[in-house]
Formats: sequence, structure tokens, C-alpha cells
Amino acid sequence: MERAEKAFADIVSERLQQLGKRAYAVEKEYNLPPDAIRNVLRGAKKAGTPLNRARQICDALGLDFYIGPPREDGRIYTTEIDGEEFASIPRYDAQLAAGGGAFNDEGEPTSTLAFRRDWLARSGISPTSAYILSVRGDSMRPTLYDTDLVMIDVRRKQVRNRRIYAFVDRDGEARVKRLEAIPGRMILLLSDNPDHETELREGPDMDSLQLLGEVVWSAHTWLD
Repeated sequence: MERAEKAFADIVSERLQQLGKRAYAVEKEYNLPPDAIRNVLRGAKKAGTPLNRARQICDALGLDFYIGPPREDGRIYTTEIDGEEFASIPRYDAQLAAGGGAFNDEGEPTSTLAFRRDWLARSGISPTSAYILSVRGDSMRPTLYDTDLVMIDVRRKQVRNRRIYAFVDRDGEARVKRLEAIPGRMILLLSDNPDHETELREGPDMDSLQLLGEVVWSAHTWLD
């Protein structure tokens, strides 16, 4: 048991270094009990790390519960440029409404964008679990502008307050907003543009929200 605890502590420590985060900051961000991660790093235990606590820590750090870096579950298309390895992330001809509404489509990817494999790994992004869409509307300005591209990580579906998520709303429209959740009670849809009001989803409307994933990257073109 002690050997397993030490291995788990090493994995947690290494992952924190990859993310560039401190243990207490992750505990606060994910509403983990105080010292939940720090006790693992210190080796403080009575009967080892409880299974449910280990699972919570893995969720907070973006680790699969088999304990290790996220495993790929599909084929990754890669290319090498100047000695650096890049992975292709698919781009779809679909839009996320950030304001008055947009037409959303489905189908095959129209193109791909290449991202460095080491950057994706440091960011905890799996190339097989990410895709790129475009934004329509102005409610997320100045963070996201009309026609901006965003990368969605479909594994990140646990709401972290004030993070930006893509989701399908109650009317079936795909949207992008900052979310704030009060567990079991309500979800707030927040706009960065002060001209747009905060929206509230409670009860069945809250339950009907389908999270597509967290926005983990965006790109803006400054040319008209």
C-alpha cells in the first residue's frame, strides 16, 4: 500500500508541475477539501488515499482514473515541422452563438489546424478529444469576437465557475458562454459584453443543458 501511495504522490506532483499549478490552487478551483492534494504530496494518511478522494483529485488534475496521463482513444494525425511534432485538430463548419443566434450545422471536418504535441500535452488536451468551431455574435467580447475560432475539449464537462463552455441550450441551439453553477439549484450564463444580460437556467431548463466541453484555446483575426 505504501508503495502505491508513493507512486500516486509522484504522479500528482509531476502533473502539478506540468500544469504549472500549486496544490492549494487546484483544491480551491475544484472545491476539493482543504489539503486534499497536499496531504497526498506530504504522504499524510491513516489508511491510504480513499478511492473516492483519489478519483476527485484525478478529475481536478485532468488525469484518467487508471492513474496516468490521459490515454488516447483514437487515431492521431501528426506531422513534423522543423523537428517539432504537431497534431491535427479537426475544424467543423459549425457556429457557436454568442449573442442573437446562429445557424448550427453538423458534418465532416472542413479542415484541420496543427498544434504542437508538447503544448497539447502540457495543457492536458487530447488531440482525439478536441475540435474547432467558430463564434457568431458579440456577447463574449472582448474575450471572443464574431468569427473567432475556439477549440473545445470535450472531456472537460465538469463546470468550473467563470470558465467558458460550449453547450447546447434548451432550444437546441449551440452556444458559448461563461458558466457559473450552484450545484442542484441553477446555472448562470454570463456574457463578457456588459450590453448582454446574465441568463438563468433552473430546474428542467438547467437539466436540459448539454455541455459540449470547455473552451481551451481561441484565435482572432485582426484583418477585415
